[in-house]
Amino acid sequence: MNHEKIKELEKTINSDYNNITGIIAQKNGIKLYENYFNGYTADNAIHVYSVTKSVFSALIGIAIDKGHIKSVDQKVLDFFPNYTVKTGEKTIQGVTIKNLLTMTAPYKYKTEPYEKFFSSLNPIQDALDLLGGDEPIGEFNYSAIGGTHILSGILVRATGQSILDFAAENLFSPLGINVTHSVVLRNKEEHIAVMNDKNTSGWVVDPQGINTASWGLFLTPADMAKIGQLYLGGGMWNGEQIVPAGWIDESTKEHSRWGELSYGYLWWIIDNKEHIYAALGDGGNVIYVNTNKNLVVSIASLFMPDAKDRIGLIIERIEPIFED
Repeated sequence: MNHEKIKELEKTINSDYNNITGIIAQKNGIKLYENYFNGYTADNAIHVYSVTKSVFSALIGIAIDKGHIKSVDQKVLDFFPNYTVKTGEKTIQGVTIKNLLTMTAPYKYKTEPYEKFFSSLNPIQDALDLLGGDEPIGEFNYSAIGGTHILSGILVRATGQSILDFAAENLFSPLGINVTHSVVLRNKEEHIAVMNDKNTSGWVVDPQGINTASWGLFLTPADMAKIGQLYLGGGMWNGEQIVPAGWIDESTKEHSRWGELSYGYLWWIIDNKEHIYAALGDGGNVIYVNTNKNLVVSIASLFMPDAKDRIGLIIERIEPIFED
């Protein structure tokens, strides 16, 4: 390791990325760098925002592998047989799980109504009501909150388990990730308080008691690094296949595109040729996987609007430290 470059990295973090709480970098499965900032330690979990989506993608893959879900081509409404489709509404009937995973489902809005979902007593129902519309299926349309949360409803109905129980049994426990309980947020004040409390852990549930697929998971940098290492290893962990290798291959290749950015199954594809991909969450929460360099980087960050891009930090400041 280049200790001068580490000094430069930490100087850059303190000046330009001062909402970071922890970083872990590991190569060939060996932890080479770990440091914490802003009074956080290895034991503090942090709300990882949309990194939750990428973790949830693994759960969908496991559920398909176990036969709870037939395939990504299964229709969303197969799991909501009591949902009443409005007269003349046809688009929603064609939306598949794959459309939700690849952000290619259409919605009946131009701007996602965040407040509606956060204040809703039944956000999955509201998300279904907004699914479809006049736009065609297949075009990239990022759903930060509602559409992705429909996957939560699908997983609960498919497995007959709570999401936290299913995740603990099939993903968290094998990896030694400790997400022990659900987090109930009853109002806006509680929501804000939890996000700024370094002692909070768990996974947020909606008012129906369903863990949120699009946000709401609290992880430590070590937890995030484990998810990255699991993916880098083709889903194998301690000799056990946790996530199907084929699912990881499909999840981390381009299925849709937004400008210059590629998207897989709830994972961002940073570089198709080099096979670099990442889970990205608000504030600068990242699980970064570079398969060619056998490198995994996890970064935990406190929320701040318009956080500076962490991928640039990783490529310019972190990767060069570990070059052979």
